[in-house]
Amino acid sequence: MKEKRRDFIRPMLTIAIVLLSIFVGMKISQINAPKGLQFIMPNNQQDKISLIIDYVKKHYVDSIDMHKIEESIIPDLLKELDPHSVYIPATRMQETNEPLEGNFDGIGVSFNMPNDTVIVINVVQGGPSERAGVLAGDRIITVNDSLIAGVDIDQDSIVHMLRGKSGSKVTVGVKRDNEKKLVSITITRGKIPLKSIDVAYMLTPNIGYIKMTKFARTTHKEFKEVVANLHTLGMKKIILDLRRNTGGLLDQAFEISNEFLPKGKLIVYTEGRASKRKDLYSTGSGACINDSVVILIDEGSASASEILAGAIQDNDRGLIIGRRSFGKGLVQEPISFSDGSGMRLTIARYYTPTGRSIQRAYSNDIDEYYREIYYRMEHGELLSADSIHMDDMLKYTTPGGKTVYGGGGIMPDIFVPYDTTGVNLYFISVSRKNLVYKYAIAFSDEHRKELHEIKDLPSLRAFFKDKNLVERFVNYASKNGVRPIQSEIDECAPIIEVHLRAYIGRSTPLDDEGFYSELNTIDTTVEKAVQELDKMN
Repeated sequence: MKEKRRDFIRPMLTIAIVLLSIFVGMKISQINAPKGLQFIMPNNQQDKISLIIDYVKKHYVDSIDMHKIEESIIPDLLKELDPHSVYIPATRMQETNEPLEGNFDGIGVSFNMPNDTVIVINVVQGGPSERAGVLAGDRIITVNDSLIAGVDIDQDSIVHMLRGKSGSKVTVGVKRDNEKKLVSITITRGKIPLKSIDVAYMLTPNIGYIKMTKFARTTHKEFKEVVANLHTLGMKKIILDLRRNTGGLLDQAFEISNEFLPKGKLIVYTEGRASKRKDLYSTGSGACINDSVVILIDEGSASASEILAGAIQDNDRGLIIGRRSFGKGLVQEPISFSDGSGMRLTIARYYTPTGRSIQRAYSNDIDEYYREIYYRMEHGELLSADSIHMDDMLKYTTPGGKTVYGGGGIMPDIFVPYDTTGVNLYFISVSRKNLVYKYAIAFSDEHRKELHEIKDLPSLRAFFKDKNLVERFVNYASKNGVRPIQSEIDECAPIIEVHLRAYIGRSTPLDDEGFYSELNTIDTTVEKAVQELDKMN
């Protein structure tokens, strides 16, 4: 951020010096000033920025890179508007759009670097890497003859090396099991789907759990597919987990809201200074109209997540459980430029059916805006609903008589504090060193063949029987510098075991289902959702 500001300040200082010199010169000696260079502003002061830039182009003493100046000025110009109007350079346009488009060009693996080596955790079924012969557990040592293991290279750089245009090739050297030599594999890159839904499975015989992480072009399609499958398995009630879902496309939030609401219900409306009010109503064609629903939110739920939660809450359609959401109620319009760059400009606010804008207050200090989560933490909001002070002037009433609030995110119907159970000094010590994850990877390597055969949750849970995971982990942590204190170990053992099982579960073909099905066993918000759904018919 500081470097960007310096890049912005230098050209602006140059412009200021040029203008100051002209102004002083005109005042001191207008007789000597060439008549054609007098800097006369229009009376209405219209388009001063373009005038200045044009003047600098024509008259500045040295040749200058105007493209560089523009690239520096435009982001700072948009920062003066609101926190969500942004400029996107051409070099970043593809990576910015990928999450919303629902796919990217790559090789189709998920990997991690618990130490200094890339370990393939899972391979996308039918993807480029699987077709080329890459296996879960492979260590990627080289990429196109460049060594990436045991050297100081960050994960983002490795991702950049592995990604590329569909049809292009990349050769990786992998270390596999006890093979002495690297196995060389050439992979033809292709389109890799980016999932919006991490996991969807039956939590109880009649409650389905769906974890949604974004609202991309494929989200509604994915949602319909998983809902259809869960209905065949007996689902009559849904937990839709939108925690840490930062949003995405407005139309996808509308489509998923429509799945739950009867015909003629207002879902959301947008309105701006230059944008007329636009109301979006449900069609009554949804697949979940008869299902009971609970939506989970937290301080990371934003934008499209808040549209969906607001539509369900304001129409008295279901319960919202968790903690106050982020509070982003601004609508951006994407604009593309001929050089490949683009801009997302805020053109309207969106409003929930009761008429509340949930955009929280903001100033020109963007850093301060995004730091609010830390202020919430410091003031105890994540631990106690009593610490949240809502403005009585922003009270609204749903058709069913429930009070809801605007002015700063969606307030849940039922508050569930951040769970600190088992988080003690021992747990913090092993977490800081990332030892839980590192041991889970080591354990998964040791049992790779067995884990590869696990295809369902009962098999996964049977596998964990008599594995003594916590005892083994404590020995591992001791060898890595964390002294065992039995009283603290006893206190945090349940949370350590569940995290170990979750990471190991993700190393099976179950992938995220193996991960979340374990974590949800100690998730107090999910537990509360189940309790509330059990009360519903």
